[in-house]
Amino acid sequence: MDPITLIVAALTAGASTGAIDALKDNVKDAAKAAFGMLHDLVKRRLAGNSSAEVILAEHQADPEIYAVPLAKKLTEAGAGDDADLVAAAKALMDLVDQAGARVGKYNVTIKDSKGVYVGDGGLQVNRFDA
Repeated sequence: MDPITLIVAALTAGASTGAIDALKDNVKDAAKAAFGMLHDLVKRRLAGNSSAEVILAEHQADPEIYAVPLAKKLTEAGAGDDADLVAAAKALMDLVDQAGARVGKYNVTIKDSKGVYVGDGGLQVNRFDA
């Protein structure tokens, strides 16, 4: 999974009360803390960009509608290159989706690549002009 998709997926999982509430009690508190840490890191990354800050707040209320705009703002802010931010997102997803984490679904290792698509379902169109 690419870093931005991972961050947005983790923020979406954390914003969804059902995802965290469905966890066992011993994991629920850790997931809430991991979400809080991730949200704070994202907020710091987007600080100073008022439209990005609004999109982050709106994403918490309606993750489905604001996932794409949030991904765009995170990309513009260079969030995918922030190792601490990616690690925080992975840590939350490891708690929320333990089965996916066991099979490596949230491992991110993409460097110096063009035209890479990683994720569940989607459409990618690449055009490489010389």
